[in-house]
Amino acid sequence: MQEEHSNKHPNNFDDEIDLLELFNVLLQGKWIIVSVTTFISIIGVIYSLLLPNIYESRALLVPVKSSSSISGALSSYSSLAGLAGINLPSGGGGEDNSAQAIQKINSLSFFENSILKNINVPDLMAVKSWNSGTNTLTYDESIYKINSNTWVRDVSYPKQKIPSAQESFEVFRSEHLSLSQDKKSGFITLSIKHQSPFIAKQWVELVINEVNTFYRQKDKAESEKAVSYLNQQISMTSLSEIKQVMAQLLQEETKKLTLIEANQAYVFDYIDPPAVMEKKSGPSRAKICILFAILGGMLSIALVFIKHIFLRKNIS
Repeated sequence: MQEEHSNKHPNNFDDEIDLLELFNVLLQGKWIIVSVTTFISIIGVIYSLLLPNIYESRALLVPVKSSSSISGALSSYSSLAGLAGINLPSGGGGEDNSAQAIQKINSLSFFENSILKNINVPDLMAVKSWNSGTNTLTYDESIYKINSNTWVRDVSYPKQKIPSAQESFEVFRSEHLSLSQDKKSGFITLSIKHQSPFIAKQWVELVINEVNTFYRQKDKAESEKAVSYLNQQISMTSLSEIKQVMAQLLQEETKKLTLIEANQAYVFDYIDPPAVMEKKSGPSRAKICILFAILGGMLSIALVFIKHIFLRKNIS
């Protein structure tokens, strides 16, 4: 037992010696640690200062509810319409379309048909910085030359010199667009990030206006088809009971068309509209500098230990 107890002390003593040796190694290499950490920290400061400011414009939305009077009336007549051999479209608007609209905003087809044609593609793919004094954008000359309005970027397949709709969509969705929904309240937050706070606000409004327009036109087309079909059937039938049912259905569809035309906020309405933000949302230059300083410290300590190991090997 005494031998076992005595054998533990040399190990503890060795541990103390190892800790002291490590401390002495760090102390001897303090100038390497200070120099490397300072150098990499300076690189971090320069890098953070070269990054452009990013502004985020955000809108808080609520799904627009369908007209209870029209949708209720149509549902009450749906059984009668079925007896007459008529399939009416479901009542459109807000909550009926909001779930689809969220997915639609994140789709390539919506971006290509509704967004891409309404924005300046260089503002999406080639912006270098934004001048707050003149409210003008500068573009990366290695990508796009504004003087000649030509794309000059050097890319390889599958990318093209002129950005395709698919490539533009990936950049838009990954770097600019953010869309989320609160499951409890149902409220939707849509935000756009951009070097220009004015473009960020414009693009938020564009997305919301276009998705409202898309579903308004879709439901309008369905209702117009229903009205046309009902008028055709009324002229063809000779039964007064069927004519009466169809006339009532026609009246309700006409009311629905009137509401579709009058309601601009068809799927989403604003709770809090987007604004031109004065404060940037990124980058966090302080965090970048701290990360570079930590990286420099870790790298310098590793260099000191590597140097110490090589020196010990050469001596032995």
